[in-house]
Amino acid sequence: MTFLYHYPTLYPGVLLKRYKRFFADVQLESGEVVTAHCPNTGPMTGICQPGSTVQVSYSDNPKRSLKYTWEMILVNDNEPTWVGVNTSLPNRIIKLALEQNLFPLGSYNKIRFEVPYGTDKKSRVDFVLDGDCASRSTRGDRTTYIEVKSTTWVNGRTALFPDTETTRGQKHLRELTALIPANDAVMLYFINRGDCTAFAPGDGADPIYGQLLRAAIALGLIVLPCRFEITPEGISYLGLAELRV
Repeated sequence: MTFLYHYPTLYPGVLLKRYKRFFADVQLESGEVVTAHCPNTGPMTGICQPGSTVQVSYSDNPKRSLKYTWEMILVNDNEPTWVGVNTSLPNRIIKLALEQNLFPLGSYNKIRFEVPYGTDKKSRVDFVLDGDCASRSTRGDRTTYIEVKSTTWVNGRTALFPDTETTRGQKHLRELTALIPANDAVMLYFINRGDCTAFAPGDGADPIYGQLLRAAIALGLIVLPCRFEITPEGISYLGLAELRV
């Protein structure tokens, strides 16, 4: 298996509890109980079950108050699947994938990061690609704006986003839609688990987001639901999921 990202040494343990969004108590195999940083501040619907096996990484940075970081959790007794918890990783991995041209975005000669955009320039889009990119027309050089969202919520084998109401996510959709048709706009969903074959908006959590997504697609928004397999060794790209809107 080819990994886009290799984890540092990970330490297995059992999740005891998650609290105050940022903290998780984990019992390591040695029996020691540590408090790990939880990088996912969302509700983690369906995956945050005490008693589940988890993997944590360790940092010896003296400036860190919490030395451990919660990286992944094992879910689904019938078909055990590792689910990524560290939401700081998706953008790093997407950068690596863009550098290898793994997505159907045509050719581009420059990748920019965290670029201000929107009517007030107060938002920052995750990536901007310059060159002859994702255009579905015959026009020349294009600029492509890419927003990345990580999702772990599922219904069967369908990944869903969002898993809670997100006014920030709604704003991002509106701002991306406003870029069309002068630019190419891409919403890239990082499916942070390998057991999903389809993707759909999480209407049950945020129906407004679903409405905005469908309207944006009708206007030309490009949606890339990207499947990734998570293992304690690393993260690999599995291709695109079926889009169900």
